[in-house]
Amino acid sequence: MKSVIVIGSGFAGLSSATFLAKAGYDVTVLEKNDSLGGRARVWETQGFKFDMGPSWYWMPDVFERYFKSFGYDISDLYELVRLNPSYRVVFGPKDHEDQSASMAELEAMFERLDPGSSERLKKFLAEAAYKYEVGIKDLVHKPSRSLLEFVDFRILKGLFQLDLLKDMRKHVAEVSTHPKLKAIMEFPVLFLGALPQNTPALYSLMNYADMSLGTWYPRGGMHKIIEAMVKVAKEQGVKFRTKAEVKGFKYSGNKIVGVLTKTGGFSADIVVAGADYHHIDQEVSDEGRREYSKNYWNKRKMAPSSLLYYLGIKGEVPNVLHHNLFFDHELDQHASELYTHPQWPTKPLFYASAPTKTDRSIAPEGCENMFLLMPTAPGLAGDSEEVREKYYDIMMDRLEQFTGSSIRDRVVVKRSFAYSDFKSEYNSFKGNAYGLANTLDQTAILKPRLKSKKINNLYFSGQLTTPGPGVPPTLISGEVVSKEIAKDFKLK
Repeated sequence: MKSVIVIGSGFAGLSSATFLAKAGYDVTVLEKNDSLGGRARVWETQGFKFDMGPSWYWMPDVFERYFKSFGYDISDLYELVRLNPSYRVVFGPKDHEDQSASMAELEAMFERLDPGSSERLKKFLAEAAYKYEVGIKDLVHKPSRSLLEFVDFRILKGLFQLDLLKDMRKHVAEVSTHPKLKAIMEFPVLFLGALPQNTPALYSLMNYADMSLGTWYPRGGMHKIIEAMVKVAKEQGVKFRTKAEVKGFKYSGNKIVGVLTKTGGFSADIVVAGADYHHIDQEVSDEGRREYSKNYWNKRKMAPSSLLYYLGIKGEVPNVLHHNLFFDHELDQHASELYTHPQWPTKPLFYASAPTKTDRSIAPEGCENMFLLMPTAPGLAGDSEEVREKYYDIMMDRLEQFTGSSIRDRVVVKRSFAYSDFKSEYNSFKGNAYGLANTLDQTAILKPRLKSKKINNLYFSGQLTTPGPGVPPTLISGEVVSKEIAKDFKLK
């Protein structure tokens, strides 16, 4: 058996490891921290259970396909519930719209706000469904090692339907220019790393995932997905080592033969870096063997970092749903301060999650589990306690005003997480939370390569390489990498 070391136990690392073990490789996963899951770790204290990373469960078909590959239905591993409403969008103290899981109710909301827009929405979503079909089921499964991979009749025939040369702002305006509807339709691209006018309209496939496929929740929290993946991985023979931060490689010629950690070394025929690509490339690999230059990385456009607060609250928080988007200030101003003129935002938008509205098991009786998230510019240092508290107060003022409830004096658990924590906990490049920006010049073969050209047996998976950021794409990334390894290093 050929030995594979997978660095990192996030979604991409677990996916890579499990597919490779199924194919017959001897796989060991090395995790820097003391628990598995990467950014999808869980934090438990005083009876509260917090998902520290992803909180949105979109594209359920990708998860179903993943677990089917190992003989499981989702229902065998965790209970999945569809949220209805999917989320609430707050436009002011007494002004909000709920995103219904019912398409008829969703169309009625569009029609109420902008007569005639519901028919245009139907056309928009039909086009988005095609993009989803081609994008998620075809394009993202390509390793992007050659342009020839994209010489495909189906893709070429639908090139104009994919809207690669149109931007999201113009595409959304074809449905409605009503401020509320525009905000609802542009919201999914806020975390993609660019202004709507700089994001290809291809990403309306996100609107299809949102409005047509729905928002879901695994009862017990998003970490249930990690638990299920670890269970399946172990059944395939994957071994795990926690507190095993990788510090360097041992080489023989143009190959890695050993992976070095603080506490020892592991021999390897093949290495898959599921950890931060930039960190492995620039800080772990020897200087002469680095895939890219510092200048290359500095020119990459990154998706945002985030300032988060994990809150345990005594009593109920009224007037909020599981997911709540506070769009009570101008989107363009915050987006400009994220991407065009990076700075701490003046009037930030933010997201408030209250998963106890769906799942009472993750907090003590009579308490709420919440977290607040404010996108911040990547590479924006200076997240001191004073700065964190300033924005905590800004978000809490608006949350209390909207809910009509005093919340601060009922907070019994409080933990912040920001730029410096993303750097120290995950070695995150520029403290980013969501990977590379999904701009046209960072798509497909223009992303960092999944296989090193300098080191013959080093591969990369995760949000900084093909196919890109987000939980479903990183699951797919692991599968894509495993297939490339199987081609390059055939087992006897």
